[in-house]
Amino acid sequence: MKMENPTPIQWQFSERAQQLQSSVIREILKVTVRPEVISFAGGLPSPATFPVERMRAAHDKVLSEQGRVALQYGTTDGYLPLREWIANSLSTDGARIHPEQVLMVSGSQQGLDLLAKVLIDEGSKVLVETPSYLGAIQAFSVYRPQFLSVPTDDHGLLPQEVAPLAKGARLLYALPNFQNPTGRTLSVERRLQLVEACASLGLPLIEDDPYGALSYRGEPLPKMLTMNPEGVIYMGSFSKVLTPGIRLGYVVAPVPLIRKLEQAKQAADLHTSQLTQMVVYEAIKDGFLNEHIPTIRKLYADQCQAMLAALQEYFPSSATWTRPEGGMFIWITLPKHIDAMQLLDEAIAQNVAFVPGAPFYANEIERNTLRLSFVTVPPEKIREGVQKLGALIANKL
Repeated sequence: MKMENPTPIQWQFSERAQQLQSSVIREILKVTVRPEVISFAGGLPSPATFPVERMRAAHDKVLSEQGRVALQYGTTDGYLPLREWIANSLSTDGARIHPEQVLMVSGSQQGLDLLAKVLIDEGSKVLVETPSYLGAIQAFSVYRPQFLSVPTDDHGLLPQEVAPLAKGARLLYALPNFQNPTGRTLSVERRLQLVEACASLGLPLIEDDPYGALSYRGEPLPKMLTMNPEGVIYMGSFSKVLTPGIRLGYVVAPVPLIRKLEQAKQAADLHTSQLTQMVVYEAIKDGFLNEHIPTIRKLYADQCQAMLAALQEYFPSSATWTRPEGGMFIWITLPKHIDAMQLLDEAIAQNVAFVPGAPFYANEIERNTLRLSFVTVPPEKIREGVQKLGALIANKL
């Protein structure tokens, strides 16, 4: 029976809730669902790469043979055979990773939240790249840190700039492979320098690596985790190599930190879907990714080249852009007087969307930057969309 004339509730949100903001990217994606929009906005893997039949067969096998286990609660740290597979895949002759160092999480975004929860207090210093991944900035911001931006150049983070900023810092967050948003890659030499710098400072280094397998040349660079397993926290995901809809990622770290993350996860969601973990293990355990990932690399490399060619043809010479060797993104720098947020409004009116660069900066925002993603757009539409953007930019010169 419904009450008559109930008193409206005056919601009293916590200070933390009051500072929450929507992701700029997620808001832009609401516009891009229109079929006429050419969207370079989302960091979405191409649906053409999703192994639907493989996942269907894995679901069928798990449910028919281990259904009662798969549909039950699981352990917080995750399905052991899958953690063993991850540990083996990351191990090298010089650095052995053990299953107890692996925590399964509900998408790597949960991993970021858990790491922030256990490592950051209000006012804690957190080092990030310039620019950095928006999702990490958003996850860390909930815990009110003091962001310190590490300078970068066309080859990524500058390791020599870490020490002057690191005193009292809780962590450094970096994406060394085909970085989101810039597409830049950290060289082997810089990786070694960065690991050594953080080790000498006692500074935890988070190596977020969702794109590492997507090298167009098929030759992934060495992981910083294997250079110093005791000082590097590695984050991986199945979103870019299988499908993002499964929301399955993992954190690899020294056991004391993993145990604390496990406690935080228990309070958050008890455990990641047991069914999902078992299905993913069934799908990949026999080497499927070795066959599947090269097809993703080929598709993305072709579409990247299509966008680079279109940029060369249609963008004014005063604009510059990165030339990624893998991953999903190209970073554009426009003349200083052009505000990419204003450009976005004009582009959407022309049925083209992208992500302005400003939200990717923790400090000292550069508003004349933007990110383009090419992996979900066919070459002919890439050309059309880039041509429209180029014309809009040229009108502002």
